[in-house]
Amino acid sequence: MTLRLHNFFRSSTSTRLRAALNLKGLAYDYVPYALRKGETRTPEFLRRNPQGLVPVLELEDGQHLTQSLAIIEWLDETHPQPALLPRDPGARARVRALSYMIAMEIHPLNNLRVLMRVGEQFGADENAQKAWFTHWVNLGFDALEAELSQNPETGRFCCGDEPGMADICLYAQVWNNRRFDIPLDAWPTIARIYAACDALPAFSDAAPSRQPDAQ
Repeated sequence: MTLRLHNFFRSSTSTRLRAALNLKGLAYDYVPYALRKGETRTPEFLRRNPQGLVPVLELEDGQHLTQSLAIIEWLDETHPQPALLPRDPGARARVRALSYMIAMEIHPLNNLRVLMRVGEQFGADENAQKAWFTHWVNLGFDALEAELSQNPETGRFCCGDEPGMADICLYAQVWNNRRFDIPLDAWPTIARIYAACDALPAFSDAAPSRQPDAQ
């Protein structure tokens, strides 16, 4: 199967999918887009994803998959090993909950189009946008740190000693935080898990700074 990944180097959702593909050992063609230049708003791209968002995973048969977590679960269903979600229903629910804490609570409020809208509609300058971004990260990471540090199911990674979907989301969000100089000092468990992820080539090779279109 030849996969084509339509993505943006700094997009945390794209980082998630690069890490997932790397963990699965799946090769893919890297197709870059510059979001600020409107390259995902062209008619050609909108035929791939009417939302105009990355990432999009293009399959060999021409099908286009969208939404990073949906794609990650598709990868787990079609390429079961190594598993990114545990088999146990309770553990799967926990991994999804941890993933959603980041992907559905922090990220949607802090992605590029929201920050641009806050600036355009409310006149928020760079400092105000940073304060906005930092507020939602602090709120989400405080809760995430509490869950990870207090739950005995947390191991080397978010759930046990093998990386999975929650670690993918955590890793990508920490990289996103770097744009606004948010340190990990207040969240030692998150910092430890991030370091464990970053020590694996599957994650470090997915990092924004390692991509061919990194600027």
